[in-house]
Amino acid sequence: MSLKQKHSVTIPELGITFSTGTYAALANGAVNVAVGETNVFVTACVAASMKPGQDFFPLTVDYREKYAAAGRFPGGYFKREGRPSEKEILTSRLCDRPCRPLFPEGFLNEVQIIGQLMSADQLNEADIPMVNGASAALAISDIPWNGPIAAVRVAEIDGVFVANPNIEQMFQSSLDLIYVGNEKDMLMIEGSADQIPEDRFIEALAFAHNAIQPIIRGIRELVTLVGKPKATFALVGATPEARAIIERIVPAERVSAAIFGFEKAVRGANVKALKEEAKKALIAELGEGKFTDVDLNVVFEDLQYKAYRKTVLERGVRADGRDAKSLRPLHSEVGILPRVHGSASFKRGDTQSIVLTTLGPTKDAQDLDALTGGVKSKSFILHYNFPPFSVGETGRFGSPGRREVGHGALAERSLVPVLPPEDVFPYSIRVVSEIMASNGSTSMASICGGCLSLMDAGVPIIAPVAGISCGLMTEIDASGAITKWTTITDIIGEEDHFGDMDFKLAGTTKGITGFQLDLKINGLPFEIAKVAIHQAREARVEILKNMLSSIPAPRKDLSTYAPRIQTIQIDPEKIGLLIGPGGKTIRRIVETTGAQIDISDDDSGKVFIYSNNAEASNRAIKEIDSLCGGGSGGGGGAGGPPIENGKIYTGRVTGVKEFGAFVECLPGKEGLCHISELADFRVRRTEDVVKMGDSITVKCIGIDEKSGKVRLSRKAALKELEGQSAPAPEAPVA
Repeated sequence: MSLKQKHSVTIPELGITFSTGTYAALANGAVNVAVGETNVFVTACVAASMKPGQDFFPLTVDYREKYAAAGRFPGGYFKREGRPSEKEILTSRLCDRPCRPLFPEGFLNEVQIIGQLMSADQLNEADIPMVNGASAALAISDIPWNGPIAAVRVAEIDGVFVANPNIEQMFQSSLDLIYVGNEKDMLMIEGSADQIPEDRFIEALAFAHNAIQPIIRGIRELVTLVGKPKATFALVGATPEARAIIERIVPAERVSAAIFGFEKAVRGANVKALKEEAKKALIAELGEGKFTDVDLNVVFEDLQYKAYRKTVLERGVRADGRDAKSLRPLHSEVGILPRVHGSASFKRGDTQSIVLTTLGPTKDAQDLDALTGGVKSKSFILHYNFPPFSVGETGRFGSPGRREVGHGALAERSLVPVLPPEDVFPYSIRVVSEIMASNGSTSMASICGGCLSLMDAGVPIIAPVAGISCGLMTEIDASGAITKWTTITDIIGEEDHFGDMDFKLAGTTKGITGFQLDLKINGLPFEIAKVAIHQAREARVEILKNMLSSIPAPRKDLSTYAPRIQTIQIDPEKIGLLIGPGGKTIRRIVETTGAQIDISDDDSGKVFIYSNNAEASNRAIKEIDSLCGGGSGGGGGAGGPPIENGKIYTGRVTGVKEFGAFVECLPGKEGLCHISELADFRVRRTEDVVKMGDSITVKCIGIDEKSGKVRLSRKAALKELEGQSAPAPEAPVA
């Protein structure tokens, strides 16, 4: 079911319907995309004019999920949607990246794409409809754009590729490939896989490319029905006079000489000096006010663009002297920080990351609130931080931006496939990558450092993972066809900026676990993609050798500061008994023992006890065993073992009265320690010896046969234990 509008086109192969013509008529383009009963409404608008002096293209893409779409109220005090979630940010980036390179060069009017989830059926994801909706909205609008494009998700279930699987099917898949392309080439890919071999991955790309073709035909049909003629906008560029002066003062040879053979900081300083020289010449020859910084910036971008690719294409030599396939110097180190559970440093050329791993109980898993369904929580989190000092600059420092969220997500999904199952290693894991220096592919450094940090923390990963980025330098003729090209391994920042591709690939020696492709050209031919995929594997194997030289396998023991875990089995029917009314019982055990207790969500009766203190763990286990009988059928609470006359217990003071203190000796079972039994001297006030919540040792000195009331004595317990080497008290509570 979809939002009814005047015009619609359906792609029956994939169950997608595009409709337009009734809503948001004032937008340049507006399309509703329906898959099942999930509806995403997408609009595209363009500013009528540019801001003075603007020299960049301000494209903004925002995807937002409305709680009403799933029939829900927003959480919190203010019942209104707030700041975008991580899912919304990632979907916005997913849409931005393939759309951006298809706008005309020099077109700098602001363009805004907004996608809103209007209806969610909990079965079909909204990210793919968002990308397809943006493509359709731009295509039918009057905004200049070289589309349409189309997106599809590909799963591999039991060895068979499936196009646009639903959420339930994705739980069975070993591949999550998001593919965006046009009729001829791919434009953007991202996703993760369970160590998929390179050749099989290429087959998946070919399958995805065929799967998007009906969508592109459908969008073109919609354009035929309602498409507007493309408007003409002024394109920004340098004036011929300014360009001629700059290119005469700073010819290509001088730019190349300023770039090649120097470190990053020196390259930047050399180019800046040339820029100042060119500016002085412009002032001298044209006069103040006769040119703008846009003239200067545009021409210098062109000069560096040509310089960075010329020697690579002609001689196979790059700015830092490497050939096309060489890696920069590598350095791996683990255990670099005290107290933390796992730590590592990974350095590749100037790019450097310190990565920390923290282990916690399963309750520390991150809850997810995606309205379209799917996973409700995740026990592995990777956070990526990119402070301004990493590029030698000042700037905003604080909450993560979209770029940091996106890079962290890429590194996270690249490591997830090698994590141990939760029943083998029942911990929540948080990895934090702190970028110390950046000169290309910090997300890949985060994967390498993250893997090392996990191994240092003793996480028994299935196999080590490394990541690397491949770039591309092309020569393109007037028709837009690629006439010459070279793929390059381990790109530096300038090769990313002035090059044509950033193809990030992570994996093990067995296969690929994570990937992301971004382009600056209008499409990547398959023959180039195949070369880059295999070239990345060669580099990945070399990086893994360096990583494993610092730590060949995960540590067998956890850090002394990491929580230890013990797993016990109880009768599943006694889970409620352990939790207690409103969680009272389990909270009491946690508070009195100091151990953290988690109960498995699968109703199997597994209980996980976390503590870095063996005594606390043992006390918690005894508490649970006395309450639930260790799963063997013993009772607890009212049906558990009774307090026995003559036995000594360590209990918790649950009530303080003038006449004495009530002490809980076993879960849910207490007795009275009269004020005369608190000490071997006269006690004036109960509070002089014990207070509420105190842990005290008492002996049962009698049980009333009729009422069952238990009489306790602290005085007798201390006297009996005096001089003994203390056998452990039974079933301690406090």
